[in-house]
Amino acid sequence: MKKVSLLGAGSWGTALAITLANNGYEVTLWSALETEITLLQTHREHVDRLPGAKLPDNIQLTTDLEAACRDQELIVLSVASPYVRSTAKQASPFIKDGQIIVNVGKGIEEETLMTLTEIIEEELPQAEVAVLSGPSHAEEVSKQIPTTVVVGAKRKATAEFIQDIFMNEVFRVYISPDITSIELGGALKNVIALAAGMVDGLGYGDNTKAALITRGIAEITRLGLAMGGNRETLCGLSGLGDLIVTCTSNHSRNHNAGYLIGKGYSMEAAMEEVKQVVEGVYSAKAAWKLAQKYQVSMPIIEEVNAVLFHGRSAKEATKTLLCRNRVAEYPDLKWNA
Repeated sequence: MKKVSLLGAGSWGTALAITLANNGYEVTLWSALETEITLLQTHREHVDRLPGAKLPDNIQLTTDLEAACRDQELIVLSVASPYVRSTAKQASPFIKDGQIIVNVGKGIEEETLMTLTEIIEEELPQAEVAVLSGPSHAEEVSKQIPTTVVVGAKRKATAEFIQDIFMNEVFRVYISPDITSIELGGALKNVIALAAGMVDGLGYGDNTKAALITRGIAEITRLGLAMGGNRETLCGLSGLGDLIVTCTSNHSRNHNAGYLIGKGYSMEAAMEEVKQVVEGVYSAKAAWKLAQKYQVSMPIIEEVNAVLFHGRSAKEATKTLLCRNRVAEYPDLKWNA
């Protein structure tokens, strides 16, 4: 039986652990939080985050990082984005040469503007690092609701290896060499989802939400192309697909935080109310810095930053977006007359 470990026992790590255990693997689920492991050992489920999703017997729970990293076919790094660097650094002494690690977190580091895969590669140069992303709420994956994602890797053989481990009749996995676009789509959709939540919090309708999603993917695509990504990937599962699900679902912590901000909560109060890491807040500044670095127009990203960090109301941000200079939807298209 192949051995797979997950570093991070939050809702996403736990949901993927259940998926892998159902696929017949010997699974180790690690957390740095002893209280989290104790809860999982006691109830065999994440009673607060994933109620009703029982852990199969072939999932072992531990706070021993060395044991979680030793002799594993695959290591899944499933911690929230602010903790990716510290967790990778802590695990480094226990990671063997050539170890395959797949990152399933989503974010960009504000100080360095590095993607999570780049951070892991920097901290674990001895490993081979891939990414798994797509429209995949943990609440649904844990209940075996049909879900589709994409794995990005530098080598096709690595992507196919991860594909084979994860894939089953309810969890379909595609593969791609376009790691850059997969990571950007996963990180930036969280920022747009904050804006989508604000739209709902303000009481606006379907027209507004559809416009936000459409113009949001346009902004993500502009930046992705400037950074060497591919339009097809950004219009695929890890770009448009993930954007749609995160902007429209009550499972989304980013949408829910944005909703509260639209209702008048401060960013800090909204994050406290959601009680989970709101990834979009941590990626928003980095996204705007990347837009400036690559000289890409990203007005939604700019306005989200203004609301989060500079005291602008969500209603004022909406008016600013709607009243910008008149432009063509796609300036590169040619007129016949």
